[in-house]
Amino acid sequence: MFVLVNCKAYPCDPVEIAEAAGDVADDSGVRIAVAPQTARLSAVAETGVETWAQHVDGVEHGSHTGSALAESLAAAGAAGTMINHSEKRLKLADIDSGLEAAERVGLETVVCANNPDQVGAVAALGPDAVAVEPPELIGTGTPVSQADPDVVSDAVAAAEAVDEGVEVLCGAGISTGEDLTAAADLGAEGVLLASGVAKADDPRAALEDLVEPL
Repeated sequence: MFVLVNCKAYPCDPVEIAEAAGDVADDSGVRIAVAPQTARLSAVAETGVETWAQHVDGVEHGSHTGSALAESLAAAGAAGTMINHSEKRLKLADIDSGLEAAERVGLETVVCANNPDQVGAVAALGPDAVAVEPPELIGTGTPVSQADPDVVSDAVAAAEAVDEGVEVLCGAGISTGEDLTAAADLGAEGVLLASGVAKADDPRAALEDLVEPL
């Protein structure tokens, strides 16, 4: 299972989260990555934890003020990037160009989608993985695997129907080991979460609880 922790723009210490994630990954053998704000990529990467960007723009070197350039993300230590998070929605053409930019520098990709139909559409663009996240459940603490498990199983089926090589992650409301196990039982290869760790009083304890069933 792959655990991707999105720090969003929360008032948390991404380095503290990264250090905790690195220790828990080493102790458990579970793959854990942390996605901080772009300005903190280097600091998080220096901890040795697998580091992801929260977004990449489909641009090349040039006149693109304010853009997240793939080359700069990679140089800062990013190993992968999210694309099309529900809080950073993109048109399909922009998702495609973002994937091309990520591929240009060897960044792994997870494209977020709201539902199984969208999962099928973005899977056709060839990302490494898709994350199904009903936006109404994000940050609620109620996981989609509990609120509507068919969303996860249908997303897995939708991705497989397009490209069996595209993995499916389960997002929205993930916070406990039970949530992770439920996602795995429904066919997900990993989870994408944020507040369950980034807002936790003790990020290390939250991560240990998350991976304990594994």
